[in-house]
Amino acid sequence: MGIIKKNFLPNEYVQSVYQIDFNKLAEQGFKGIITDLDNTLVGWDELQPTESIKKWFKQADDLGITVTIVSNNHEKRVADFCEDLNVDYIFEARKPRGRAFNQAIQRMNLQPSDIVVIGDQMMTDVFGGNRRGLFTIMVVPIKKTDGFVTKFNRIVERRLLHHFKRKGYIKWEEN
Repeated sequence: MGIIKKNFLPNEYVQSVYQIDFNKLAEQGFKGIITDLDNTLVGWDELQPTESIKKWFKQADDLGITVTIVSNNHEKRVADFCEDLNVDYIFEARKPRGRAFNQAIQRMNLQPSDIVVIGDQMMTDVFGGNRRGLFTIMVVPIKKTDGFVTKFNRIVERRLLHHFKRKGYIKWEEN
């Protein structure tokens, strides 16, 4: 397998976190989720979890799946969002670097093979998860607007998605 495919191709690609089947994940033996926050769970400019996201977290919890939010955003943003969710989080993660992923794995007290990474960015979430041997699920970004660094990442990401599609590695449609 080529290094680009190994590092950047997600195991699954879905329109939103709501298309992720927790029952299926539990049946496959997954016990933990590391998820991004901005443009994955809610838009980057939404400060609090929506009612739908609260239900999403409850559904995972009801199945015994531990969720940790790992975000590159600052502490106040992440802490304020997580306050009502009763969920562990890591801020200023500097994804795709390994420290935050390793920290989340250790805090959940799970094996990497038991953990799914969910995120909207190939260059941070998917790359970081794949480098650690985690199962990765990429979601379509909720908002079309991004910060400067993310805009650059999206250009590279679109090229990689096009490459994977052309090679027949992916079957999904881009939006």
